[in-house]
Amino acid sequence: METLFGITGKDFVITAYDSKAVASITLMKIGENKSRELNPHTLMLFSGEPGDGVHFSEYIERNIKLYGIRNGIELSPRAVASFARRELADSLRSRKPYSVNLLIAGFDVKTNKPSLYWLDHLASLADVPFAAHGYGAYYCLSLLDRYHREDITEEEGIKLLQKCVGELRSRMILNMPDFVAKVVNKDGIRLVQL
Repeated sequence: METLFGITGKDFVITAYDSKAVASITLMKIGENKSRELNPHTLMLFSGEPGDGVHFSEYIERNIKLYGIRNGIELSPRAVASFARRELADSLRSRKPYSVNLLIAGFDVKTNKPSLYWLDHLASLADVPFAAHGYGAYYCLSLLDRYHREDITEEEGIKLLQKCVGELRSRMILNMPDFVAKVVNKDGIRLVQL
């Protein structure tokens, strides 16, 4: 029932997630935070089993921050995605694998390029221009494919996410509560209104 979105633009990445926590068909909570700021220019969104999602995201967040403290440098979004993929792959080969899907959005300050990485619970990693996880992907990937451009502006990206949310609200049988959207660019991470 969870939905994550990500769109890469010329110099930014916009992400959005639904703010509900569910168990089976029961709505448990509205206002759930499904994102973690890993460093000033990298954001991770997660979905999946509730305990797995929180535990894995906190594990990744703390290790990325520890690396920054020990070495005095900020990891690039690509390095963060590779680390998260390796940890998911290692857990997949254990007795208790994590059931977590991730979107890692970031802005590489060295190359001045935004990036968006899609990871699933089987530790598949892909660098993509746009992405979606959850039931929302069934409805919105075609919209993202149709309207996304490499040189999309931030305003156009927000309008595209609004189209995706509108599509979910009109076509899904479930009530879709508010979505939380965040932008990652050269200035850092900030919250935006959808």
